[in-house]
Amino acid sequence: MWTVQWKRRLEKQLKDLPEPVQLAFRALISEVQRLGPVRGNWKNYNKLSATQHHCHLKFGHPTYVCCWEVID
Repeated sequence: MWTVQWKRRLEKQLKDLPEPVQLAFRALISEVQRLGPVRGNWKNYNKLSATQHHCHLKFGHPTYVCCWEVID
């Protein structure tokens, strides 16, 4: 099981996002906690560096992207 942490500012930002994006974010977090940070099953998932990752939560206009970093 992986520990996922985020800054308090993210909680406020999530409330302003459309509900489908919020649901996608929560599903991604759940998968990362259970299966780890490498999520190749998500669309446009990419490893940005040895520790940084990103994937798209919603395509189109606007596009929503989630970025995360593995620490220790």
